[in-house]
Amino acid sequence: MLGDGTTTDRTAPVPIGSATWSGLAAGGQHTCGIQTDQTLWCWGYNSGGQVGDGTVGITRTSPVPIGTAAWASVTAGATHTCAIRTSASLWCWGGNGAGQVGDGTTNPRLSPTQVGSATWSTVRAGGSHTCGIASDNTRRCWGDGHLGQIGDGTTTNRLSPQAVGADLADWVAAAAGNLHSCGVAQSDNTMWCWGHNNKGQLGDGTTIDHLGPVQIGASTWKGVSAGFEYSCGIQNNDSLWCWGSDTDGKLGNGTTADQASPVKVGTATWTSVSAGGGHTCGIRTDATLWCWGGNANGQVGDGTSSPRTSPVHIGAATWKSVSAGASHTCAVRSDDTLWCWGVNIYGQLGDGSATSRTAPVQIGAATWKAVSAGSVQTCGIQGTDTLWCWGYNANGQVGDGTTTNRSAPVPIGSATWRSVSAGGLHACAVQVAGTLWCWGTNTSSQLGDGTTTNRTSPAQIGGLATWSSVEAGETHTLGLISG
Repeated sequence: MLGDGTTTDRTAPVPIGSATWSGLAAGGQHTCGIQTDQTLWCWGYNSGGQVGDGTVGITRTSPVPIGTAAWASVTAGATHTCAIRTSASLWCWGGNGAGQVGDGTTNPRLSPTQVGSATWSTVRAGGSHTCGIASDNTRRCWGDGHLGQIGDGTTTNRLSPQAVGADLADWVAAAAGNLHSCGVAQSDNTMWCWGHNNKGQLGDGTTIDHLGPVQIGASTWKGVSAGFEYSCGIQNNDSLWCWGSDTDGKLGNGTTADQASPVKVGTATWTSVSAGGGHTCGIRTDATLWCWGGNANGQVGDGTSSPRTSPVHIGAATWKSVSAGASHTCAVRSDDTLWCWGVNIYGQLGDGSATSRTAPVQIGAATWKAVSAGSVQTCGIQGTDTLWCWGYNANGQVGDGTTTNRSAPVPIGSATWRSVSAGGLHACAVQVAGTLWCWGTNTSSQLGDGTTTNRTSPAQIGGLATWSSVEAGETHTLGLISG
């Protein structure tokens, strides 16, 4: 499957021919690539026709051309392959026992077979299932669904592409929590959540896990944030609601009782909310900052270490944005200065020390546009659109090419950036050019680069340049593509 004309294992890289390549995909035991002239070539084990040259059972030890069409991207699964032509049509081939080819059958395909008539922007082949984003921004999956990997709320195999998310084409907001996710549909501003639900964090009135998005009530929403086993959202009337685990009062309704449906947080109106590990912060419509919940490390920011079951006012300043991490918080004031507080044993506050803070401390003298507090690291975008990160770095989540902890912000490359999100032990960001980049821990494939290899510096994810935002969760990531 290496493609060097032999069946010899290699412990160091070997060149594959003399051609030049623009894309590559490694499957279970086969490989496909697109040369710079847009031709497609595949090689390796071919038990199910996954090479795509019209044969089966014939292993190819060197690249063989697959037809004469021009191709834009390719992805390889365990025993099947899918690729998008430059015309944006989708073609798949190979093993099809679970319907992973997507042509409505379970018959193996020995050469590329077109999947429907839609046009596509991206596709990814899993072990025995496939997911893609069509040109209309709908998310569609097909193939093996016995563990819910299709995302349509069932464990049924699907032989052709199925819309994921009740045919909701576009999302105006998305949030990735610990083991669950939520989003607001652009078409009607309804709230949908999916994933683990042991504490009611999905908000559908149950504690039953959901493999695909389920609608949360009938209200309309403008924003959502997903934390550790709970969620918070802002309705279109600017009221704040939270649901799920209420440990230390992080739901903010004055109690510590878990809630499986949204409960209103006071009567104030809000512009933003950030759900962290065990505490929550939000900015009201008058630009004041309020925090509540667990406070053992001072992450609420009121100068104490006492838990708060209702929102408490943090200082007298006015604020633009806030981000609640696992046990620390960072926020940008109206004057664009950056302030952080809470636990600081790894330098995640960025003030050059390892001293925890129970009240906001200013981080340097620069001006900032955005900040994101992760589990034990932080990233932010300065007024110059440059990206800076700091804190725990054992897995490369700071992104500076090292695994050295940083107690003060360090620049990440020289590109300019639009948005950033720090997750559990990884981070992702969107450049001004619209490309998506991720780095850090990748044991659960949370970086999205097709591997499980950790990255100590930003790695581009796919070839799209139409990303608008990204949300890094504990061990998974969500992104929004511009329509």
